[in-house]
Amino acid sequence: MGEENKIEKMVLLLLRIGLSFAFLYAALAAYITPTSWIGYFPQFMRSLAPSDTLLLNSFGIFEVAIGLWILSGKRIFIPSVAGALALAGIVIFNTSQMAVVFRDISIMFMAIALTAAHYRTS
Repeated sequence: MGEENKIEKMVLLLLRIGLSFAFLYAALAAYITPTSWIGYFPQFMRSLAPSDTLLLNSFGIFEVAIGLWILSGKRIFIPSVAGALALAGIVIFNTSQMAVVFRDISIMFMAIALTAAHYRTS
């Protein structure tokens, strides 16, 4: 394996770890302190769900699945796209909280980078 290939693999691993951490942390934190996280859901989604707890926990399951799938390194094109779309939605529906969600833009671009890197291998 060439030096360039080793570096590329390390970069992709670091991107996967960073992106996975963001999703896994958010799911755990939302479970522990739901009142700190439910406000990021737009009102129309909250009104569609039977309860805020169900909505938050369901999204938490989605985040754990995305995080673990990306961390696994197996066919991560799909979870990378799903993660990027979820993060885009969070930013779009929370532009009034840009002081907080600006980080999600950076994380979204990590997901897009993984999507691009794995486009050919899917």
